[in-house]
Amino acid sequence: MTSNLANHALTNDVEKHTELYVKAFNSGDADAVNAMYTEEAVAVWEPGSPLTGQARKDYVKEFLARGASMQAKVRHSYVTGDTALLVVDWSMVATNEEGEQEEYQGVGLDVLRRGEDGNWRYAIDDPFGEES
Repeated sequence: MTSNLANHALTNDVEKHTELYVKAFNSGDADAVNAMYTEEAVAVWEPGSPLTGQARKDYVKEFLARGASMQAKVRHSYVTGDTALLVVDWSMVATNEEGEQEEYQGVGLDVLRRGEDGNWRYAIDDPFGEES
């Protein structure tokens, strides 16, 4: 799928990152979602099972193909230099592998890194950070 979100919705404003991520996620555009991560990013979408590299990218494509929608709001944002920690309240409705709709919610801990282009990207995405 070719991304339909301009510039893959990257931002140099850390306060807008989560909002743009939700927009990319809800569009079902895996390319736009994956562009919001550093190349070496770690995502822990299933507690205890971190994914990196191509496995992380493939998971995004497979998950979004099942249809999902989310809402998220930043509770706290801490920035030092080119690193940020976001504490995010989120909820999601998604179809599981059996075709049944499920609801999820949690408090995520996200570490972002500002790239050379000035835009923020996930380095660590742990939506279940509160439980980890």
